[in-house]
Amino acid sequence: RREYQHPHGGPWLWAGVLLAGVYGGYFGAAQGIILIALLGIALDDDLQRLNATKNVLSAIVNGTAALLFIVLSWIGDNMIDWMAVLLVAIGATIGGLLGARVGRKIPPMVLRGVIVVVGLVALANLLL
Repeated sequence: RREYQHPHGGPWLWAGVLLAGVYGGYFGAAQGIILIALLGIALDDDLQRLNATKNVLSAIVNGTAALLFIVLSWIGDNMIDWMAVLLVAIGATIGGLLGARVGRKIPPMVLRGVIVVVGLVALANLLL
């Protein structure tokens, strides 16, 4: 597929993942789609493994962003609605675990179709 293979995607992938992480840490919307697209383009691996890598990267980004927002709220003396934080954390954790489990079990072409549909729906919602 590629003239020059980089076992770890090369510097463009690392830069893209960094930018997606900064974007995802603040906005979060479509972060998974952006990451799976970057990983799919740069790495020669099966979709299930790329999806797992995307899930780990998203968890790292979201955990780091959460810690940063907590620290900044303490510095700025802002109040945090801990019930909302708890509900979002529980929902994100359950969604991540279920998504990883389902992603491992469905055929790669079906997973690819789901990713494309979700990406197009997200794009339509952002643009319209």
